[in-house]
Amino acid sequence: MPLSQGRAYLAIPGPSVIPDTVLRAMHRASPNIYEGELHELTHSLIPDLKNIAMTDSNVAIYIGNGHAAWEAALANTISAGDTVLVLATGRFCIGWGEMAAGLGATVETIDYGSHAPIDLAQVEEVLAQDKEGRIKAVLAVHVDTSTSVKNDIAGLRAVMDSTGHPALLMADCIASLACDRFEMDAWGVDVMVSACQKGLMTPAGLSFVWFNAKADAARGDRVTAYWDWRPRANPEMYFQYFDGTAPTHHLYGLRAAIDMIKAEGLDTVFDRHAKLAQIIWAALDHWGTTGPMQFNIADPVHRSHAVTSIGIGSPNGDALRNWCEHQCGLTLGIGLGRSPADAYFRIGHMGHVNAHMIMGVLGTIDAGLKALKIPHGDGALSAAAQALALRV
Repeated sequence: MPLSQGRAYLAIPGPSVIPDTVLRAMHRASPNIYEGELHELTHSLIPDLKNIAMTDSNVAIYIGNGHAAWEAALANTISAGDTVLVLATGRFCIGWGEMAAGLGATVETIDYGSHAPIDLAQVEEVLAQDKEGRIKAVLAVHVDTSTSVKNDIAGLRAVMDSTGHPALLMADCIASLACDRFEMDAWGVDVMVSACQKGLMTPAGLSFVWFNAKADAARGDRVTAYWDWRPRANPEMYFQYFDGTAPTHHLYGLRAAIDMIKAEGLDTVFDRHAKLAQIIWAALDHWGTTGPMQFNIADPVHRSHAVTSIGIGSPNGDALRNWCEHQCGLTLGIGLGRSPADAYFRIGHMGHVNAHMIMGVLGTIDAGLKALKIPHGDGALSAAAQALALRV
């Protein structure tokens, strides 16, 4: 008999759990879009979005998912025939590169596979060989949602600087913003993209591009009036924020979500995500002592605090996900971009997540392993509880 009735738990790496506070903020009649409260609310979001990205640079808002932010970032900086260097550590940077090719760029990809971060020494060598400065932009994903790898973006800027290479550094922080620490200005990032449905705890539909003066000066020839970030970042009239009708209810939800982040404190948000990730890792360390379960990213230094990708052997990934969802009401992430996909699953632990939610995830997975007779090591829940006790 299924025990899945009651509130389901969406433990996928985005969209993340939406707080009731955000849902209540969005549950309202359509507001006046021409003046008044909505305008003041939108104006108030801009400095807070900059603070979360840790930047004094510009931010533009787009009605769309993270792929919209990818296109906006490229369209404003890339011209036909420009060379873009893609540093792939999973499905998403590859996708960003494919979009660049679609806009007419020449794409050079260094693919580090699905289990490793960017090799900074190799990147330094490639950039040092580019004496003519062919490479216009370097694309990297801070946290790739498919693999759960976390890349060293500050280190990437350091190797770019060591070679004196003039390329733009562009970072995808869709999975990491307000989860894993990211400092746009301190780390020397020229363009950063993200979206609202993960660490920002708002239903999918908004994306953001932060850009500095160097990126703005690049001014590629692919940009159209709609994707142009200049009027969005510095609007003379309200409608220019969105090049049309405002995404009214998303703005109310985002305001509520950011207020929650401010109340907790951004450093505390980062610390909470780190501690919850370590509780999950403690359980996985024990499960993996016997049987097929293993971390996709072996080195904890390179693991995200927002998502954990786990190998468990085919077809165990899909079998475990199906059991957890249909028997217990827990939805885990699929093996996205992996082959075979049913050999993997992912746990999303981003945004509106606390200790008892994580312990519930781990307990359900443990029960699923036993019900499906998937070999695994003992003591995972005790290890997770001990990790929690040591970190509270």
